[in-house]
Amino acid sequence: MKLYALKITQNIPQPLFNNLLSFLSEEKQKKINKFIKKEDADRSLIGDILIREALLCDFQIRNIKFNYNAYGKPYLINDPHIFFNISHSGDWVVCAINDCEIGIDIEKVDRFDLDIAKHFFSEKEYFNLIKIAPLKRIEHFYDLWTLKESYIKAYGMGLNLDLRSFSIEIHKNKFILQTKNDFTNCFFKQFDIDKNYKLSVCTIQDSFPREIILKNLYSLNLLEQIKT
Repeated sequence: MKLYALKITQNIPQPLFNNLLSFLSEEKQKKINKFIKKEDADRSLIGDILIREALLCDFQIRNIKFNYNAYGKPYLINDPHIFFNISHSGDWVVCAINDCEIGIDIEKVDRFDLDIAKHFFSEKEYFNLIKIAPLKRIEHFYDLWTLKESYIKAYGMGLNLDLRSFSIEIHKNKFILQTKNDFTNCFFKQFDIDKNYKLSVCTIQDSFPREIILKNLYSLNLLEQIKT
């Protein structure tokens, strides 16, 4: 397993944006060009580019073609044994690449409405949340939210899986999954990438890297292909 992250601190200059966009399929290019906000287009673009960068660095795969399962999760047509997942929030875009199912989620810590937790968390999760002192509640909310998101993304069903159909309990650095779903043999880990963000990873093997590989937008290996 490897985890990659790239921080976007400003809008991507148009010449570089166009160069990176050329790596994507025509369909994905059209989708990105439909975004109204430049920052949304930048994050979507870098999500795709970061996966391509990881596949190039780790597997020397250049000719990349994606397809999607019935729930919209992308996979590699020619290399189905390679699993990956993408997430972005605020300034950060992250991706995970592995030889088995994997999910990753990053969220910027911000104010939240308890009604959101009541709607999306299981009864047990919601009860545990409201027991926590208000000043610490926001941290727990985003810990739990990213853990749950990473689980449904590893499962491959996305939001087609009811977030209330399973519970995750957090005990210091241990995570206990309770579910009647058939996706039960899971392991979780959280990484400190930024004090203002929460990042969680879920997979079916208890083997996580010690750190995240940070990438720079202007020194991507993909860009060398354009130069040559």
